[in-house]
Amino acid sequence: MRILIVEDESKTAAFLRKGLAEAGFEVDATDNGEQGLALALRQDYALVILDAMLPRRDGWSVLEQLRAQNKTLPVLFLTARDAISDRVRGLELGADDYLVKPYAFVELLARVRALLRRRPERPAEVVQIVDLRVDLLRHRAQRGAARLDLAPKEFALLSLLARRSGEVLSRAVIAEQVWEVDFDGDSNVVDVAVRRLRRKVDEPFEPKLIHTVRGLGYVLEPR
Repeated sequence: MRILIVEDESKTAAFLRKGLAEAGFEVDATDNGEQGLALALRQDYALVILDAMLPRRDGWSVLEQLRAQNKTLPVLFLTARDAISDRVRGLELGADDYLVKPYAFVELLARVRALLRRRPERPAEVVQIVDLRVDLLRHRAQRGAARLDLAPKEFALLSLLARRSGEVLSRAVIAEQVWEVDFDGDSNVVDVAVRRLRRKVDEPFEPKLIHTVRGLGYVLEPR
């Protein structure tokens, strides 16, 4: 399982990273809230360990934005502030657990494992990237206030790209997931479908979201 640490104290971050790696987790770390938010929105993490006081964007704002973007991954909130009002604020913003500094690593590890044992929440019904909103249950998509008129396969393709936003998907993966067939290297069905989707999703709007990664495939992300 992959965990993201957002902590600006370098010694604390290094200690957490080493301990979690030794416990069998893959670990990424950043020292500022802006990058922490970007990573948490772009990557598929099992859990985020989030400090409250961070440069560029504080932990409160990071947590609030994660929940506003329908990110339901568990968040363990860390802070040196132990006032009841701070704990309540973190929980009300959507933190799954709250740990006050200083703490024993063994307790943090126990809380991490407890959060990961919880039953997974229902997958998000809506995926939003910038002004693109994809309603997975109702099979609707829009950019800003404009409703996108998509054929079933176009919606399936957009849903796949949106759910795995930031991840480069090969033509083989797209063919298997959208058309449920093995990819024929001589076929241009995926490229044609992506071109049609771009006309509806990207051409009338800014920023462009669907990008070609030469030799690898396609990715949906703001640039």
